[in-house]
Amino acid sequence: MSRVLRALQWRPLWLLALVWVAAGLGGCVIFREPIATPAQPVQPPGAVNPGTANAYAAAPIGATPAVPPPPVTAPPAVRQFHMGPAATALVAQAHRQATGGDPQLAISTLERALRIEPDNPLLWIELGEVHEAAGHYEQAGGIGHKALQLATGDPHAQSASWHLISDSLKSRNRNGEAAEAQHRADELSAQ
Repeated sequence: MSRVLRALQWRPLWLLALVWVAAGLGGCVIFREPIATPAQPVQPPGAVNPGTANAYAAAPIGATPAVPPPPVTAPPAVRQFHMGPAATALVAQAHRQATGGDPQLAISTLERALRIEPDNPLLWIELGEVHEAAGHYEQAGGIGHKALQLATGDPHAQSASWHLISDSLKSRNRNGEAAEAQHRADELSAQ
């Protein structure tokens, strides 16, 4: 067979292959023209598209719009702080040191306990009470405020913090503020 006949014999297969590849590439995004989409109609505010679900359906004209209900919130959680075994042992040791006449050693011991549990308001209250007994009234008041910040959710710890603040204020002859702090402590202890 001549070369020409052989070329003509393969020509239909080449055409078929070329058509097959072109059909495959015709669906490819690169080789087709962009499809024009009709512009979305602009709906007036409050109109509902019938094809979509809407949680806030349009109210009839003249009706007062419905206000969604407020989110449900859980009541504040009530907590109760406790000291761990190591902190409890150090607090007992600090009490013995304070009653033995060495408040500075008791303060050091409580500061060791605070390195173990720095976010425990009960330890801060203990430290404040030792400072109060040692005559460090300004420090005792500041420590009481620190304990109050940490005591969120624990009415007992909050009440003890307010008592410490009240005692500190009384010792500094700030009786009006002391009475207010005592009132807050009494309200919390009733809970």
